[in-house]
This record gives sequence, C-alpha cells and structure tokens, in this order.
Amino acid sequence: MFRHHALGGVSVVAIPATLLASAGIASAQSGEKVLPPVTVESHPPAPRPAHNPVRPTPVARQHTVPTAAAQNRPVVVVTTEGADSNGSLGTPPAVSRFQLPQKSFSVTSKQIDETINLKDPEDAVKYLPSLFVRKRNDGDNQAVLATRSWGVNSSARTLVYYDDLLISALIGNNNTNASPRWNLISPEAIGRIDFLNGPFAAAYPGNSIGGVLLISSKMPNKPFAVAKETASVMPWDQYGTKDVYPTSQTSAAAGNREGKLSWLVSANYLDTFQQPLTYTTNGTLPAGTTGAFSALNKQGVPADVVGTGILAHSQQTSANLRLAYDVTPLVRATYSLGIWNNHQVSDPQTYLRSAATGAATFAGISGFATAKYIWDQTQLSNAVSLKSDTKGVYDFDISASSYNYLQDTQLNPFTVAAAGTGFSSNGKITRMDGTNWQDVDAKGIWRPFGFDGPQEISFGIHGDRYDLENPVYASSVWNATSSTGTGALYSSGSGETRTGALWLQDAWKLTPDLKLTLGGRLESWQALDGFNLNTTATSAGVITSTAAINQPGLSSTNFSPKASVSFDPNKDWNITANFGEAYRYPTVTELYQNLTVGGVATFANPFLKPEQDFTGELNFERKWVDGRVRLTLFSERTNDAIISQTNLVTNPATGAQTPTTVVSNVDAIRMQGVELSAEKDNVFVTGLQLFGSVTHVASKILADASWAGTNPLTGLPTTVVGKHVPYVPDWRAKVGVTYRPNESWAYTVAARYSGKQYSTLDNTDVISHVYGAFDNFFVVDMKIHYNATKNFAFDFGIDNIFNEQYFLFHPFPGRTFVLAGKYTF
Repeated sequence: MFRHHALGGVSVVAIPATLLASAGIASAQSGEKVLPPVTVESHPPAPRPAHNPVRPTPVARQHTVPTAAAQNRPVVVVTTEGADSNGSLGTPPAVSRFQLPQKSFSVTSKQIDETINLKDPEDAVKYLPSLFVRKRNDGDNQAVLATRSWGVNSSARTLVYYDDLLISALIGNNNTNASPRWNLISPEAIGRIDFLNGPFAAAYPGNSIGGVLLISSKMPNKPFAVAKETASVMPWDQYGTKDVYPTSQTSAAAGNREGKLSWLVSANYLDTFQQPLTYTTNGTLPAGTTGAFSALNKQGVPADVVGTGILAHSQQTSANLRLAYDVTPLVRATYSLGIWNNHQVSDPQTYLRSAATGAATFAGISGFATAKYIWDQTQLSNAVSLKSDTKGVYDFDISASSYNYLQDTQLNPFTVAAAGTGFSSNGKITRMDGTNWQDVDAKGIWRPFGFDGPQEISFGIHGDRYDLENPVYASSVWNATSSTGTGALYSSGSGETRTGALWLQDAWKLTPDLKLTLGGRLESWQALDGFNLNTTATSAGVITSTAAINQPGLSSTNFSPKASVSFDPNKDWNITANFGEAYRYPTVTELYQNLTVGGVATFANPFLKPEQDFTGELNFERKWVDGRVRLTLFSERTNDAIISQTNLVTNPATGAQTPTTVVSNVDAIRMQGVELSAEKDNVFVTGLQLFGSVTHVASKILADASWAGTNPLTGLPTTVVGKHVPYVPDWRAKVGVTYRPNESWAYTVAARYSGKQYSTLDNTDVISHVYGAFDNFFVVDMKIHYNATKNFAFDFGIDNIFNEQYFLFHPFPGRTFVLAGKYTF
C-alpha cells in the first residue's frame, strides 16, 4: 500500500508585486483613519432610492467623485450567523458586487442546520430548485451536481466555488474522477450557498452552461469554535446482500479576528461503510454454480447478478485553513489551504456457490477483480486573492488557485484465481498523482457615476491549465509492489488543455425600473501533448502487443455574447429576460483518458469539438418580505454536444460483462422547459414555512449524422433523431414544510421526485429498477432540530423514510437514520 500521510505540495506562485499598486490606489482613496469592522447579516436588502440616469458632463463628474472621508468605510465582514430563517432571500454578495444578471437561489447556514440532515457539504443543496447531487453514499467522492437541463454526467457544465477556490474538477466531464471536490469543505465551515442559473454572465467561462454554485465560508469577526458529531445507520437488503452500514463523522471549525487578521480553520473526519455501489453481472449462469439472481440489464439483455462489485470501507480526513488580512481598511488579501486524504478498501462479495461442494466461488469471473482494490488519495489545494471594497469609482478582484494530486494510487489484482474466491497475485497499479490544474482571474469594476449609480462596467482576464497524468502499471504482487510495479505499462494517458479569456460587461440602469446588461467573452483554447499507450494482454495479464499514439493538437477561439433586460413594474414584481451563448471545451480526460476504474471501462476521443450552447430564459418573480415565487421559461440548444454513455459489453467467450463508456459529439440537441419555485414564511400560522419547486424539461436530439448504433436485442439499426437527451429527466419536483414553534425547535418534512430519464442516445434502455438503469424516484426525508441550550444543539432525522429502492446506474441509499450533536463554544 502507498498510504500518504505527509501534508505537502506546491503552493501557487505569489501574486506579482506590481499588482499591489492597485491596493495602494484604493488605500489612497480611503484616507488614513481606520474604522472598526462591521458585521452584515444576510437579510434582504432595503430598496435604494432611484437615481437620475442622465450622464453628467465630464467637468461635473470630477466634482462628484466621493471624497476620501466619504469613502473611509469600515471593513465589511459578511456572515450568516444571525440570519433569520429567510435570510436566503437577500441578493448574493457576488451578484451585488459584479451586477451579475443571473437569477439565484440561496440557502444560509441557519437553514441548513435546521432543515437538512447534513453529513457532507453537498447535502446542503438538496432542496434548492431543480438541483440534484448524485450522492451514492456518505463521503462519496464522485458526487456530481445536476441542474435543470443537464444530468449526472455533466460535471464540467457547472462551476462550483468555495470562496475563491474552484472545486469543480474541470479535468473531466464525468461522475468519477471529475466530480467536484466537496471533500475539501467541512460542513461546519459553510456560511451560505448561492446558485446562479445559466451562462448569462461574461465573468464565467462556458462551463457555466448549467449554472454556478457559490459556497461561502464563515469568516469570523469574533472568537468562535464549533464541534459536531454525526452518526448514521442504513439497513440494506438487495439481491444477496443484507447488512447494516454505519457512518461516523466528526467535524469542527474555529476562528477569530485579531486586528487586521482574521482566520478560520476547519477539519472533518469520516469513517463510512458503504452499501454495494456496483454489482457484478454475467450474461449466463456459470456452469456448476448456484446462487445467481436472474436479471436483465437496462436494455433487456440477460445480466444475471452474481455478486457485488464495489463494497467499500472509506476513511477520509480533510482540513482547511483560511487567512484574511486587511492590507488597508478597504483592501483584503486572503489565502486558503486545503488538504484531503482518502483511504478506501473494497472487498467484493460473491453470491455464487459450487453446486458440488456448496463453497463460495467467483467462478472465474474477472469482474470481481476490478472491484477488489486498495485506493489511497491525497490532494492539496491552494488559493490566494486580493480584493478591494471601496464602493467608489474603482474596485478590483485578483485570485489564483492551484490543485495538485499528491497521491492517487489504486491497486487491483489482475484477475480472479482459477477456482474459489481468491485473486491472482499479479495486478495493476492505476495512478493519477501528478495530475494538476491552475486557475487565475483578474477582475475590475468601473463605476462612472459612483457606487449604486446607473452604470457599472466590469471586465477581466482569465487563464487556466489542466494537466493529466494517468499511467497504469503491471505489478508482480498486486498489493505489495512499488508504485511503478514491474515498470511495464498496461496503458497510459496524458495531455494538457489551456484556456485564456478576456471579458467585458456593462450594466446600465436606463430608468429606475429598467436595467440593460450587455457582455461578451473572448476565449482561446488549446489541447496539446496528448499521448495514449494501449496494450493487449492475455487473461493472465501477460502483455502481447503495445501501441503508442501521439494525439493531434486541437485549438479553438470563440466569442460569446451575453444580454439581459430586467424590468420592475413595481416594488413587488420583476420580469427578467436573459440570453447567453457559451462554448464548453473538451476536457483533457474526455480527450485522452482510457482506463478502467471500479469496473467501468472508459474510452476517450481525441478528436472532440467544443460544444456551442445557446440559452435563453424569461423570468417572472413576485416577492414578499418573507417569501418569493418565480416562474422561469427556458430554452437551450447545444451544437456538437459532448455526451458520454455507458453500456454493458459482454465478452462472447466468457459471458462476463464490463460497463463501458464512450464519448462523442452529437450534432445538435434542444432542451425546453419551465421551472416554478416558491418559498414563504408564516403560512397560515407564525413559524410555518413552505418551500417547493417543479421543473419540466422536454429534451430532444435534433441531429447526429455519425450515429451507427444497433438495438442489442434485435441487432437492427436504431436512430437517435427525435429521442430524449440522455440523463435529463422529464420532471423534477421538491416540496417541503418547516415548522418553527419557537427558537428551540424546528421540524422539517421534505420530498424529492425525479421522473423518467434515459442513459442511451437511442433510448433503448427501457428496463427499470435493474443495475445500470436510470429510474424515476420519490424520496421523503424528515428532520427534527433542537437547540437544547445556547451552546448545545441536537438533530434526529431520517433520509428516504419509505426506503425507496432505485438505481441511477448505481444502487442509491435506502432508509437512513441520522443522529447528530453540536456544541458551539
């Protein structure tokens, strides 16, 4: 085993000293007197008086610049500690700062504490409209965020940020190694979460097609510390596996502000036993055995379940440090460090018994070997930023982040033993350590008429680089050889992508009630140094041939316009129309990563073209002091959509089945739909809050000239034109009620529904409730939150009360009992 315990890595390069000149300008505007910090709770902002949009003359403009004394504001610290239950109705800080045109949904730490069985940070978005996180178990490190028009295979179509750190792993677009790095966030460090719909802001790259999720930490302005222990238990009974799977989680956070320096440190430890995440299937019942469960796969092909696949025990540790220093009263520098370690062991279980002896056997099915592994991961993130908050004529925002795979090593036996339940001594070593990426952004804001004037112009530059290293070595002893094994390679995939961008946005309040926002983003992308090595090997793992390919370089330069019009008929209503074009570029793993992980074989495509997406929406919104209802009509067309699909491929000689993923461009797809969401406090009685949403999407494949698939049952050619887009459910709905009779108690019951979705381009997956299918589901959760004292709080909850059993390729969690205790110092 190659367990890595040291906390090490490479930090991002410090921001060049020349950039600090901007800090000096902001300091000069602010004057010399330093005022104390002010804490701002996230209540809905009060309406501001209307401003005259008439442009003053240049001479007059010079006399209206705020004086140093007027701009000498205190440092503002945003927190949600004291926010009321509907603090989420306020405008998100990022939206206010950059006048972003997107509509948003939010949830505060107080709401999370009171209403959600929070075991992992991604649980916090559970009830936000249209969103779904593919979380298969506690501590799942492959939890993808799906949005209203994109499904669980679209990790690169949504951006997820934790403060200034991009935790989206844009190294790929899948639900395995490209899932967001939620694990870097301690649940107790979350202050607020905001989701922004669509690719309508020039400030974000085309990966915002699905939206942008912003997670803000609780930066303190006074000493605080909190510790929480959460335990959950899930009974399980499916096929031949009947057991109880427990999870224990310990999380803590502490922080303070001392003069110009504030700090926040958080940590999380998770010890979880997981239900079967995959099953091993075979096209026929192995001769001389009993115990298999007769079944079909999602396309109606025989796929008898002969045992579990991945059956894992995971131990994860994460820690995060965030430092903030006030360079001047109006300029703040921050640094964030995150480390995450995972040690996971999977030991598959066979259902097969020898008909002669009754002894357990793998019956020579090699699929059991891919689910037997030891996996060690250590990953490190660094982020730095420098921001001004003068609320004057100019402000700036500079940030850089780096993410490094210090260790990512998975050890597998190559195959199973000829008889019984043993494994071959030789094996494979799959590595991704050395994989890394960096992001840099520099943004500016110009307010020609001063803060809260009728016009605000924002602009910026962006750069990123993603580097893949993914060799798979042969080893003589699968669990006890060096990280390079015998030195022989079964496969290797490597390559790099780079993107540079310039963007500009002009937000203009034409009248006090009418706002026009225009923007554009110019991007230049390239893929380079792509390399693949592939081999053929005997059933025992002896390499018989090798092919090495230097892949061709790719490049593309594109411009994406954005437009938004917002109209307030009165103080209670808003009507907003948004349009955005966006380009989503192929990721480095979509281009170059050929490997098998967890029994799923993936084949990359080095000739992929960028996606071109056109999205438009029309929003009607009605607000109250303690509530909101919003109706959104949206339409989206994507040309050259990059879509992957996973099907079972059967070995004709043995009947063994391997889930296999292929990636391709689909000429054109379209998604049209409607989203209705609402939330309201004090409904009928004081303290009763209702919330809910319903989303309908009509998706269609418009063209795919390269399609050449066949029906696996009939062998006849199929068509994809007119079929539903894979992984996009037709309906999603959520509804919940929270009752707060007083400050001590909160009772929540909430339900989530997802309708029919397909996972094949030709929609031939018509069999439901089998391993590999994508089922509809209806899940009900409940939670009781009790503030026993000023310091102690307790939670009891049940997720999936009615034990709904459903598959989204993987079997998803059944009824789970959750108990938590929290102490705030």
